[in-house]
Amino acid sequence: MHVETAHNQIETILADWKERIGADYLGYKGHVYRMFNFCLALRRCTEEEKTKLAIAACFHDIGLWSAHTVDYIPPSIIEARRYLSDAGLQAWSEEIALMIEMHHKVRRYQDDRYPLVELFRRGDLVDFSLGAFSSGLPRSFIQQVKQAIPNNGFHKFLLKGAGEWFKKHPFSPPPFVKW
Repeated sequence: MHVETAHNQIETILADWKERIGADYLGYKGHVYRMFNFCLALRRCTEEEKTKLAIAACFHDIGLWSAHTVDYIPPSIIEARRYLSDAGLQAWSEEIALMIEMHHKVRRYQDDRYPLVELFRRGDLVDFSLGAFSSGLPRSFIQQVKQAIPNNGFHKFLLKGAGEWFKKHPFSPPPFVKW
């Protein structure tokens, strides 16, 4: 399987966020590319589907930096909708918003109208779990992606944020977790 390390849409979108994301930029960019690759490996996608996945991947966690909050899903959706509107792609808003909203859903997302939502959830889970959950992907491919696209501290960033959340809310899941 081929590992995509450069994609025009991803590069263009993330370039606009580089300054705002700051020191976490390379880590987040790597996460976006790894999960994008995992999604593409899980299902043969059309070019339109690849574009939707790329857009959703860029925006799915962006609220961490745009709103500086652990409840980052709503601001991430706002930023994605703004981008889609500016790009004349409003017709994709519902699907991409669902991809973002449900990417940390614990259980399978079931709605046949939007198969990319479940695909996106599974692709993110592979990277979020550092490959512990493979979603059926070969371990060798997961390793290949991880070697081609460095972590650059992304998971340390996540652990720091999780630690801060659980200090304040030891018995509550973070607000982005959906059952």
